Amino acid sequence: MAVVINEDKAIHDTEVRQRKKQWGLKSSHGGSHHITGKHRERERSETFVSAVNTFQSSMFPHQLATTEFPNQKSREASPQRKMGRGKIEIKRIENTTNRQVTFCKRRNGLLKKAYELSVLCDAEVALIVFSTRGRLYEYANHSVKATIERYKKATSDSSGAGSVSEANAQYYQREAAKLRNEIRRIQDSNRHMLGEGLSSLNMKDLKILDGKLERGISKIRSKKNELLFAEIEFMQKREIELQHNNQFLRARISENERAQQSSMNLMPGSTPDYQLMSSQTFDSRHFF
Repeated sequence: MAVVINEDKAIHDTEVRQRKKQWGLKSSHGGSHHITGKHRERERSETFVSAVNTFQSSMFPHQLATTEFPNQKSREASPQRKMGRGKIEIKRIENTTNRQVTFCKRRNGLLKKAYELSVLCDAEVALIVFSTRGRLYEYANHSVKATIERYKKATSDSSGAGSVSEANAQYYQREAAKLRNEIRRIQDSNRHMLGEGLSSLNMKDLKILDGKLERGISKIRSKKNELLFAEIEFMQKREIELQHNNQFLRARISENERAQQSSMNLMPGSTPDYQLMSSQTFDSRHFF
């Protein structure tokens, strides 16, 4: 341990002399310049660090013992150090291997983006890529041919139809013409049903019209018979109700007659009148 301390002292003296020469200072015995307090603190700290490093290297030779100042890392760090990915200049890659690797990576990324666009946005996507060797790579969520045909149709329609207003005007004109033809056909059919304008019809058209009329007449007759049967059924029910009412009224009249006869019999001196009333027979059947 004493040997190590002596060696550390010798190393310390040597480093002190070197530091003094580096700073342009002489020893305190014969020099005209004196070391300031700041220089003394720096000298002491560096001397202590060098002694510690020497001691660690002698005691642990298999380990790299270094002690740094707190600001030493910041001084040693390169000012040109870059973080993250830098920008790549877009130009043709001269190296064949690098160009092929870049093509594979970017092709896979492009295919992935096309798939994500078709799924997320429900868009119709078709992608065609040819390599420098002529190899084909394609992707389509429906069909490449169908998408190409749709593209051709869209480009041809946009170039031939002109502006949007003209295309809309042509569309409405076609729809109006269809509606006018439909109205004319319905009017002619109604006239034929009424027996008008039959001179323009041939035998086939007349047979078709006859069949339509027969089917219409049969439906009309069946509906008429249905209504007649319903009316007859209603009248029969009404007749039964009237008969029940008539019987009820007859019973009430007979009850009233019996009540009158019994009251006349109880009254004194009413025999002649009773005989007169009994002589006049009352027929309830001729009541109504």
